[in-house]
Amino acid sequence: QVQFVESGGGLVQPGGSLRLSCAASGMIFSIRVMGWYRQAPGKQRELVASMRGSSSTNYAESVKGRFTISRDINKNTVSLQMDSLKPEDTAVYYCNTVPYQDYWGQGTQVTVAS
Repeated sequence: QVQFVESGGGLVQPGGSLRLSCAASGMIFSIRVMGWYRQAPGKQRELVASMRGSSSTNYAESVKGRFTISRDINKNTVSLQMDSLKPEDTAVYYCNTVPYQDYWGQGTQVTVAS
């Protein structure tokens, strides 16, 4: 069974940084495009960053230049380094494949507020 376990969220002031981590299991991780999604209150879930293999990345315009996705194929983990955080980055963050599968983890809450 596919499983994603996210961690690393928290409360941070505007301009601060957080690093999210996700452990994936139950699939052949190395061949998957992996992504980080987020869902803010009252909004649809959106894809903010994705990574194919170990070097090809894509970012939503809203996070480009501030977020960096990375992965460790040997450890089946994917991370999201988030810098220069803004209040509008507040959301629950999830990892999943791209396109996403029907199995979602519990997510990790990121709150950017002073």
